[in-house]
Amino acid sequence: MSPETVFSLATAAVLPAWLALAASPPGAAWTRWTWLLAGRVLPLALAVPYALLLAWHWPAGGGYGSLAAVRTLLEAPGALVAGWLHYLAFDLFVGTWIARRAGELGVPHAFVVPVLVLTFLFGPVGLLAFFALRAVQRTPAFKPTSGVPR
Repeated sequence: MSPETVFSLATAAVLPAWLALAASPPGAAWTRWTWLLAGRVLPLALAVPYALLLAWHWPAGGGYGSLAAVRTLLEAPGALVAGWLHYLAFDLFVGTWIARRAGELGVPHAFVVPVLVLTFLFGPVGLLAFFALRAVQRTPAFKPTSGVPR
């Protein structure tokens, strides 16, 4: 399978998971399945082609020791797609963690959805937004709930 095909398939695979996270408030009957699929199954499934692409496409001189080595690594299309899979898997894992943790803390799901969008689009910015939301959530206007499924 070509790196372009892997890129297209992986990108298409995560979009429904992100939509499902946005449509899965903590108390919904399907939310536990959404969290399992989006937070565990899909990231682990992406880890397989990630590892294979790195093993097959690691260029000579590519690595993480310098900016030049990273540039060399990402110039190989297969390694570049592996990097994309890395983003897709980790951002989805983090997005699911955010959704679960927000549910445990009693953060209204309507406040979580924009954070999930930020996480999908900009990864660490979404994580930063979640921690900012948590800081605001600790104010008396928000009351944590208990008994939310993990």
